[in-house]
Amino acid sequence: MPTEILMPALSPTMEEGTLAKWLVKEGDEVKSGDILAEIETDKATMEFEAVDEGKLGKILIAEGTAGVKVNTPIAVLLEEGESADDIGAAPAPKPEARAEADAPKAEAAVAPAAAAAPAPAAPKSADGGRIFASPLARRIAAEKGIDLASVAGSGPHGRIVKADVEGAKPGAGKPAAEAPKAAPAPAAAAPAGPSAETILKMYADRETEEVALDGMRRTIAARLSEAKQTIPHFYLRRSAKLDELMKFRAMLNKQLESRGVKLSVNDFIIKACALALQEVPDANAVWAGDRILKLKPSDVAVAVAIEGGLFTPVLKDAQQKTLSALSAEMKDLANRAKTKKLAPHEYQGGSFAISNLGMFGIENFDAVINPPHGAILAVGAGIQTPVVENGEVVVRNVMSMTLSVDHRVIDGALGAQLLEAIVKHLENPMGMLA
Repeated sequence: MPTEILMPALSPTMEEGTLAKWLVKEGDEVKSGDILAEIETDKATMEFEAVDEGKLGKILIAEGTAGVKVNTPIAVLLEEGESADDIGAAPAPKPEARAEADAPKAEAAVAPAAAAAPAPAAPKSADGGRIFASPLARRIAAEKGIDLASVAGSGPHGRIVKADVEGAKPGAGKPAAEAPKAAPAPAAAAPAGPSAETILKMYADRETEEVALDGMRRTIAARLSEAKQTIPHFYLRRSAKLDELMKFRAMLNKQLESRGVKLSVNDFIIKACALALQEVPDANAVWAGDRILKLKPSDVAVAVAIEGGLFTPVLKDAQQKTLSALSAEMKDLANRAKTKKLAPHEYQGGSFAISNLGMFGIENFDAVINPPHGAILAVGAGIQTPVVENGEVVVRNVMSMTLSVDHRVIDGALGAQLLEAIVKHLENPMGMLA
């Protein structure tokens, strides 16, 4: 029987993606290793290779479709001698954020319909889980009044196919016109604050523009909400005097000018954090669900703002790299992040992150920890500030920093040691070359 091509999981955390572009068309011969499509996740656009060989019989999901869940059939591959006659058109999946709002429409779509009508929405089992069935099987079940929850699937991964519903008796189980309602969500899962409907009514008489959430924005919202709700944050604040660093940076940049290298203050911050994690190894750790996982290398993530969101590419083994090497790697990662060309291994992992808003004039702020990291350093702008040294008031370039810490991984004293080590390196920059 025809082989379904499923939406792949292109990273460990991917749950859905956008089918950005088909690189083959219906009727094309496909070989293992051929590039079938470009899939856009919340973080990157990646190529999807064929595993099996055959002829592309039907494209089920049109290019440009967003919110396609992992393991959703996106196309059908035919082997020699097979026909595309029984292949139906699958309805494009709706983004998860709209699933509840679209529920009444989905119920109405399950009513019996003529063969020319759109295929009914995917039904759910008694426990609320989705029942996987081919579009043709759904249509036949609707016409015959068969409850798909009572049908055992013989297709791939237990999927219900045409033969399964043709042999089923009409009237078995609930009629297809009565789609079972999903169980209500527990009270604890209810979103805080007013509902979307309430908010829309509240601003109904005002001029507004509704901005749909793309995959990146939805992922950021979900992950950061989870982070603030589940990670016991606490905050440590320190300032570092940057006068020596600024002089040292100017001297190095003059010497490196012929090589086309220009070091930024952020390059020094990355190096200082990498060295500090080596000096305070207990803080170089992540929360692993039921245990703490300590890392040997300093894998430092750096937040990069892009249109519509941000990336945190990871500079691995940062403690071993020179300032110029870190600078070149950071520029490359940032440039590719802005065009969503990073591979998953380039933005996943690490134990520690840096978020620098100093270039925007922000003096200080508190950053949200990116799980499973143990901490994140929020860096503000360097500001000319009067300070007392040896009983005299002098003006220094002072930079404020806030270390957000996961208390499950790092206690107060340990976090203070880490921040002290970072400040030491920033105020004595020549030591970072040793």
